[in-house]
Amino acid sequence: MTLFAGTVRRAALGMKIFGFAGWSGSGKTTLIEQLIPRFVKRGLKVSMIKHAHHSFDVDQPGKDSYRHRQAGCSEVVVVSEKRWVIMHELRGEPEPSLEEQIERVSPCDLLLVEGHKRHPLPKLEVWRRENGKPLLYPEDGHIVAIASDTPLETRLPRFDLNDHEGIGNFILSYNGFR
Repeated sequence: MTLFAGTVRRAALGMKIFGFAGWSGSGKTTLIEQLIPRFVKRGLKVSMIKHAHHSFDVDQPGKDSYRHRQAGCSEVVVVSEKRWVIMHELRGEPEPSLEEQIERVSPCDLLLVEGHKRHPLPKLEVWRRENGKPLLYPEDGHIVAIASDTPLETRLPRFDLNDHEGIGNFILSYNGFR
């Protein structure tokens, strides 16, 4: 399996990267929300890249940072004793590639990626029959397991969507965590 350059560089630093693929409404975010505390409880530092297919804003109208962006700043950094964030306005620039996004993430043990379903990284497909959408597997050879709400015929490991423990253990094992 060929991995892109960002994955190779990060893997050399010990950072494992694992994706979640599936159609909108399949339950990816809900599943990931259940897995993260399990990984953290095992002592892993976990980070996340979430791709949005729509406009979003983490800022609030009226706040100083919002006003600064509206005035034309390319980046606004907001810092407090609990967290910090950099908001970068693209202002017509292309969306950064997944490789560029990975390079911007601080080193961690496990970087989870949601929403980049066409990228060549190992992924768990999350699939619900009620969505009426086709499986991404077998067309995507980077899918290494499937979590679904119904039994499926597949050669890949398959998990019930609610088997959070089994899915978590698979992801940890796949990435070499014991």
